[in-house]
Amino acid sequence: MSVTTADAEYETEYETDHEYDAVVIGGGAAGLNGALMLARSRRSVVVIDSGTPRNAPAEGVHGLLGREGVPPAELLRKGREEVRGYGGRIVAGEVTDAVPADPTAEGDPRFAVTLADGTVLRARRLLVATGLRDVLPDVPGLARHWGHGVVHCPYCHGWEVRDEPIGILAVGPASVHHAMLFRQLTDDLVYFTRGAELDEGTRARFAARGIRVVDTPVASVESTESPGDGGDGIEGVRLTDGRTVPRKVLAVATTMLARTDGLDSLKLPTEDLPGGMGRHFASGPAGVTSVPGVWVAGNAADPAAQVGASAAAGALAGAHINADLTNADTEAALTATRVADHRADHE
Repeated sequence: MSVTTADAEYETEYETDHEYDAVVIGGGAAGLNGALMLARSRRSVVVIDSGTPRNAPAEGVHGLLGREGVPPAELLRKGREEVRGYGGRIVAGEVTDAVPADPTAEGDPRFAVTLADGTVLRARRLLVATGLRDVLPDVPGLARHWGHGVVHCPYCHGWEVRDEPIGILAVGPASVHHAMLFRQLTDDLVYFTRGAELDEGTRARFAARGIRVVDTPVASVESTESPGDGGDGIEGVRLTDGRTVPRKVLAVATTMLARTDGLDSLKLPTEDLPGGMGRHFASGPAGVTSVPGVWVAGNAADPAAQVGASAAAGALAGAHINADLTNADTEAALTATRVADHRADHE
């Protein structure tokens, strides 16, 4: 059966009764670059894109050579166009179940991927590039500014917030390093401990770098009353004693959780990040997993990877998937030749 998606951004026909060489779960930089490598190797590939990229709130992608500042949506639009230019398929949808299917007689793995609309796609290999979900601390007023006044990565957003009054909302030991990185970007930095312990050595280092420490608990993030040209912003951090510490930018280390929806049946192993900062899929070189036929790439495997690193990981995984398929194709051809020769000898 042939299906055509309604959304013009994903308008393409794809066969649901066809066995694809690879199904890529996730349409971000990692998934699209993996699909690009596979499509350029003349592999049949389908990308399942839920349309919810991690960096959607950001105004631009940074640290990506040759594409500095490109809007995330534009980068992904161009990526989809490139994949489709080599015969790859892009499907808008969500995976509700991905399961191992019966392998071939030679033991080559097979998979069935079910989408929310009931469509089932069959694949020889899977690339999981689902990305991750950022979980913010439960501070009233914080989430509304995520991706704008509230940032997490000094390399993704640092230049854009340089010289602003920045506050660090501590979430644990990792926030100390976070503060040192953001101190490189501004002389006006306040560290809100939020109950996190700071030893005397760290306090001394903060003092030496001119980082002010606030131990009073945080009550909320206050927004400006009069929206500016760019919309409402952060006014400051209100403390439980009623004081407000003026800040324009807040940096917070999120809890990063790999997106696992619909993937439970694959039984992919996961690992905790240090310091309780989240979970990611465990993988080896080039994103190979302990589940035969499944690779992972991008933030689902490496939460700290920026767009360029995620794309590179997807490309590497795609190349390894193609090599694995090539080996399987060769073994299948050899088996078929031997069977034919055996039959000919007995005729």
